[in-house]
Amino acid sequence: MSARPRVLFICVKNAGTSQMPAGLMRHVAGGAAAVSSAGTRPGAAPNELSVASLREVGVDITGEHPKAVTEDMVRAADVVVTLGAEAHVGEVAGTEFQTWITDEPSERGIDGIERMRLVRDDIAARVRALAAELDIAGAGSEPAAR
Repeated sequence: MSARPRVLFICVKNAGTSQMPAGLMRHVAGGAAAVSSAGTRPGAAPNELSVASLREVGVDITGEHPKAVTEDMVRAADVVVTLGAEAHVGEVAGTEFQTWITDEPSERGIDGIERMRLVRDDIAARVRALAAELDIAGAGSEPAAR
């Protein structure tokens, strides 16, 4: 593991599900980790509800845009976190791989911004746990609780 861990978050579109933990980790790590996100089939623009839900807790990802994951990105990472069961990347020796199957409130009839808040809060808890595992918890500021 690098002195400054390199964390890559991957989902299919890189429009919301992987952008959210990347923004949250940057916020929590405060520069103590190099953080990026990408998608296996990137979308056209960030998900507006993802952006809005993060803004509510003081995290701004408005400058981000969906990008395609590359083999070089995966090889450069110390930790690769795949969000959901649909995105797939080949594993690389020496790199830690995790898969996060996050809460899906729409399965319970919860949609819109309330859905995204619940997804954000689930991802935020996982980000805090990963930051602690990487010994970077508390390096930055904690997103405000909703």
